Amino acid sequence: MKIALTGANGFIASNIIKKFPNYITINRNDSEKDILKKLENVDVVFNLAGATILKRWNENYKKTLVSSRIQTTKKLVNAINKSSIKHFISTSAIGIYPDNTPCDESCTNLADNFLGNLAKKWEEEALKSNKPTAIFRLGVVLGNGGALKEILLPFKFGFGGIIGNGEMKMSWIDIDDLIRMYQFIIKNHLTGIFNATAPYSVTNTEFTKTLAKTLNRPAIFKIPEFLLYLKYSEGAKVLTSSKEIYPKRILKEGFEFKYPTIKKSLNHLLCKNN
Repeated sequence: MKIALTGANGFIASNIIKKFPNYITINRNDSEKDILKKLENVDVVFNLAGATILKRWNENYKKTLVSSRIQTTKKLVNAINKSSIKHFISTSAIGIYPDNTPCDESCTNLADNFLGNLAKKWEEEALKSNKPTAIFRLGVVLGNGGALKEILLPFKFGFGGIIGNGEMKMSWIDIDDLIRMYQFIIKNHLTGIFNATAPYSVTNTEFTKTLAKTLNRPAIFKIPEFLLYLKYSEGAKVLTSSKEIYPKRILKEGFEFKYPTIKKSLNHLLCKNN
């Protein structure tokens, strides 16, 4: 099987290519004609392009967040529609859902804010594909890189702590389970929307205490939300939002999570990395 990827330098893509070594990369600056040429003899396309969300936002960076997702996907889909690929797997985010509301894929009450509207537009472009299409609404992906890399540093120096009141929900997925989900989707020729989250979301307090215990480090500090806003500006919403999201569709299809709980995931990841 031959695959093509956008966002090939990212954390998720670097794990995908370990399982799919026959791959080509599609770059943001490739023209539609270039992309179509690259898609010759490709079976599956992964759309992972997008500037990092966890960064300080200003108006210019918000434009970058939009263009790196919407314009890139639009150009990619135009090429896909002229190609003979068999499966298109695009990316979205659980930011499409409202805060403080338990949701699975059947939830129609979607967030009406910057991240929610960005995710909706991103999905709209992907769904213009005329090939079998699956969209993964990603939760926080835990692995050797990505968000966990940012979170680990203060904990390793004993400065880890609970954010705000610690009650916000975090919906996450272990990188190994995410890759297995991709494989499952391809093997079973599945299409539509899938929440790429573990079955059990956790509060920030639960996550922080489990991480501290796994690392054998203290977590005695309280991190005021305003400190995150000083660092990330509006981008701090990524860390302070509360998402309780469930992967109902993939479970219904028969997928089994290897790391369904945060304890199992952190034990696996931190044991592997230390």
